[in-house]
Amino acid sequence: MGALVSCVLLIIACPLAACVMIFFIEIVAAIALPQRYPAGSDEGIRPPVAVLVPAHNESSGLLPTLVNIQDQLLPHDRLLVIADNCSDDTAAVAKAGGAEVVERNDPTKRGKGYALDWGVQHLSSAPPEIIIIVDADCRLAIGAIDNLTRACATTGRPIQARYLMTVPVDSQINHQVAEFSWRVKNWLRPLGLRALKLPCQLMGTGMAFPWNVIRSANLANAHLVEDMKLGLDLTLAGHPPLFCPFTNVTSEFASSAAGAGTQRKRWEQGHLDIIRKNVPRLLAIALARRDANLLAITLDLAIPPLSLLGLLVLGTFGSTLLYATISHSYLALAVSTTSLLAFTLAGILAWFKCGRDILPAMALLRIPSYAFGKLALYSQFLTGRIESQWTRTDRGKDPSQLID
Repeated sequence: MGALVSCVLLIIACPLAACVMIFFIEIVAAIALPQRYPAGSDEGIRPPVAVLVPAHNESSGLLPTLVNIQDQLLPHDRLLVIADNCSDDTAAVAKAGGAEVVERNDPTKRGKGYALDWGVQHLSSAPPEIIIIVDADCRLAIGAIDNLTRACATTGRPIQARYLMTVPVDSQINHQVAEFSWRVKNWLRPLGLRALKLPCQLMGTGMAFPWNVIRSANLANAHLVEDMKLGLDLTLAGHPPLFCPFTNVTSEFASSAAGAGTQRKRWEQGHLDIIRKNVPRLLAIALARRDANLLAITLDLAIPPLSLLGLLVLGTFGSTLLYATISHSYLALAVSTTSLLAFTLAGILAWFKCGRDILPAMALLRIPSYAFGKLALYSQFLTGRIESQWTRTDRGKDPSQLID
């Protein structure tokens, strides 16, 4: 019986240790390895671009996004808003803001993927060289469209900008830990992959694609994390996305507790669902093909959300420590201790690199309670109670709307 328990604990500890080591390598690579801007990417006339903005009931906040985008467009560029299953005046606002607008109404097919597919089909009669996707609540840094377009044209690959989320001024909740966690996921980890010359996950906004790549992608779906799915699909097809850390796109967390809960549930349960459905299959394909890009992006995907990873590391360490004190069998404890040390060190390094300005040292004490506060969310996933469709985040307006 003791041998069986020891074997089970080791089987649990080893895959978890592999996830932690991948996480650790990404963080160390982001900090220790040099990052260089692609040479020559700012030379010459950039190719025409179409910016797609999927929007579901976004009339109240859409206009500033359109102005932000238009400030960076050239005369031969296009700005296309897909007013998707809207019950408000999103289409009218977009037209008044100078954007080209197409409307889609199909209540049986709800989700951002369907909207993007509709927009790409609309552009197919006169396709641009490059398509950039920007969410309706985002802001682009100065020069973002130019940087993304040139990087995409130069490499011929999908390009992902650095997409960060910030705390809204009127927020009802403290987002410090969430903002730090987001930076680790969407900045530091892809930065490490870029330093290792490996692809990154797509993040849903601030994405640029060559026309011949995006037109062949399977966009028409309602997956909770359609961006992750798209990045995996493109890598599988031989078009691995490249991270562009020098180009910034931002948006804000939901200001209400209800909205934040909706966002968190969609992101994290969607991530766990795509791990469950895709990681084993993609690992097998990557190894059979000897495809380093597909292997790297699959291993990166296999790392669970940061809070869950921390809870698993602590739980495994506690279990193996308890068993070791009873049985004097230390192999599983050695593995789990290594995981705990590597995870802790990676977290400290990440905080020094990208967290000190938003998360004071004393605020680090909030991280455990933040992670434990998500236990209900993870238990819902384990019992099969996951979201079956997109739900629009409550930004302090109408919580019944669906998210784009």
